[in-house]
Amino acid sequence: MAKTELIRAPEALTPLTPWTDTHWAHVSEESLADHSSKPRLCSAALLPFKDAKPDWEGFARSIRWMLEAAARYGVELVPVLNADTGYIFQLDAPLYAEVLQRFRAEFPDTRFIAGVTARGAEADSGFRAERYRPLLDIVQSHENCEVMLMTSRHLDGLAPEKRRDGYYEIAEWLVRPGIVHALEPSFVPWATPFSPWLLLQLAKHPKFVAGKISTLDEPHFLYWTAMCRDLGLDFQPHSGDDFGIPTAIRMGMPLLIGAASSAAPLICAAKDLWLDDSSPNKRFRTESGGGFDTRVYKLFEAIQSMEDQVFRLDSHGSASAYKHSTAHVLHLLGLIAATETHPDCVDRRGPDESERMREALQRPFRVAARLGIPFAPN
Repeated sequence: MAKTELIRAPEALTPLTPWTDTHWAHVSEESLADHSSKPRLCSAALLPFKDAKPDWEGFARSIRWMLEAAARYGVELVPVLNADTGYIFQLDAPLYAEVLQRFRAEFPDTRFIAGVTARGAEADSGFRAERYRPLLDIVQSHENCEVMLMTSRHLDGLAPEKRRDGYYEIAEWLVRPGIVHALEPSFVPWATPFSPWLLLQLAKHPKFVAGKISTLDEPHFLYWTAMCRDLGLDFQPHSGDDFGIPTAIRMGMPLLIGAASSAAPLICAAKDLWLDDSSPNKRFRTESGGGFDTRVYKLFEAIQSMEDQVFRLDSHGSASAYKHSTAHVLHLLGLIAATETHPDCVDRRGPDESERMREALQRPFRVAARLGIPFAPN
């Protein structure tokens, strides 16, 4: 049987071209390794609760903890507000707006990303772009921010061309940089990842500067990275893979993950350790002058062993209760006052979660101590 030539020319893509028919689905992670770049870490911030009300002091304290770690290691950290980790699907409009207002009052010069999604679309029979407008207007009343267009069921369910047009219609209201978001069905059963054609169409839009892909079962982030680098696209793929954090670091690519809210100091240190000593972006060079600190591999293991527990799947194959686990970690670190979730959030762990998270922290604490990483707050 003759070997089919893989697609590499963008003009050869069609709306229905699968990734497996492209060159970019067959590029190894090793060939994309980058020991010189230190791209940003976008941390989906947890909105903590105590007595069924937001713990605003804990909210600010946990974000400051992340920013201080990022400054130590020379990493640009961008807090992500009102995304899934911040209970966007449970927030009403006043509380959604208050989160942004309180953040801006506490961190007047810090850039943020805010998640937006369709509001009031439950009874709709199809996609309506204006459903994104209420949250867009709230976010875009602020300066120095970006907007992450979180997918919604009706938008995701459109055929590729109409789905592109849906994103373009929302983009007409964008006055801040836009980030598009794709999900695998492993997160919600109706989700469909972007095809290579759709990714290219969105990446070419001047208002979309980046995209986030949340993956669990298929290496879509590798596909995105290979394609965008090969075609020289002015568009930054961000990994949303909390189960594969080291992959993005090894490829010198940005992360946009909830795991950073519980592991920011470890991730920032790993970003720095991964760099070769010859990189001008390196903050802490190897003491021996050997050029590369191989202890980073143990740090990778420690980060992932912890976050695999935070994001562990429940009996239904869902990781949605990671927010409750994150609250337990931040409480054990002394950053927030309680381990509560949003009162309307049904995704909760069992009564032994505090002890489980205490055990999950053992290896990160051990590795952090050996590498001099200030993981626990003072």
